[in-house]
Amino acid sequence: MSFFSVIMAGGKGTRFWPYSLSSKPKQYLQLIGGHSLLEQTLLRLDPLISSQDRFVVTVREQALLAQENSKNLINKNGLIFEPEGRNTGPCILLALAHLLVHGSARGVNHDSLVAILPSDHVILGTEAFRKTLQQAFVAAQTHKAIVTIGIRPNFPHTGYGYIKGSQAMGDTLFRVHSFKEKPNFETATKYLSEGGFYWNAGMFVGSIGVFLEEFKTHAPMMHAHFETLADAIQKGSESAVAEIYKKIPKDSIDYAIMEKSQKILVQEASFDWNDLGSWDALESVCQQSEGNVMEKVRGAFTYNAKGNIVFAPSKFVALINVNDLAIVESDKAIMVLPKKDAQQVKKVVEFLEKSPQYRDLL
Repeated sequence: MSFFSVIMAGGKGTRFWPYSLSSKPKQYLQLIGGHSLLEQTLLRLDPLISSQDRFVVTVREQALLAQENSKNLINKNGLIFEPEGRNTGPCILLALAHLLVHGSARGVNHDSLVAILPSDHVILGTEAFRKTLQQAFVAAQTHKAIVTIGIRPNFPHTGYGYIKGSQAMGDTLFRVHSFKEKPNFETATKYLSEGGFYWNAGMFVGSIGVFLEEFKTHAPMMHAHFETLADAIQKGSESAVAEIYKKIPKDSIDYAIMEKSQKILVQEASFDWNDLGSWDALESVCQQSEGNVMEKVRGAFTYNAKGNIVFAPSKFVALINVNDLAIVESDKAIMVLPKKDAQQVKKVVEFLEKSPQYRDLL
């Protein structure tokens, strides 16, 4: 049985400013290790999914970056360009149409199983990831369902959506009872104490046919454009694709399908995962040196300094009598803030977007 994958890689990655810019968003950066996050995502699919059975969705502005970071790792027709951002629902619908058109030589049809994955997450334990993904493929085929991969929470995180499991379908497979929005701390603590909840990692596995059936049932206004979209892709008309695409309602796959469908299962992950949503996330995925995270630094000196996160690829960094800071440098900017306020990076980005004299910093 052949498995296929779609990697969503069109995001802007603004929460990792100043190192992540519109000209080179987070998924194309080597934040951890010697490969970009997109390359890591593709490489960890070996050997479960052949390189010729992998596809990447991005935007035309990122075409060169996507090509450089997926060279020899995807299908020769594996770059799918989203005409404009319309959230994950239309993005996935576009990708499914592309697979049916350009994956036919690889045997893609409505029964083909496809994994839809983010491009910018950190996963520790590659073998465990492949095992979990294999289990999800088998479950999707066996139960004719869409399987979402859930991460067992180890602390009450308020930045993730949650999935509540119900009926057990196996040791690590459950029917989904409900999807929960990002909770406050008290609610997240309650989820952990009750058990049976998972972090929503935004990874989905199912057959193309089941995905399309659920679009038709629960998001008919989206699905109504599928055939004409596929026809435009077949004809190779980017202008026609763009014209059709802008008519598709904006919505996430979670709201469009996952929260409504009765065909959703959750496969518990056996790997460590982090969505790398902000600079403070480096603390959980990088090794510490003398109580600080020093990632990609030229060199460092510390004195009475603990709990800091430093990302400074071209600088020697000295820390004296400071604790719990995030310090990030790029060739054009330096940012310093308490690491607990890492989500506030968006305020800098908002300021720069309103300041024409600083547009080169975005």
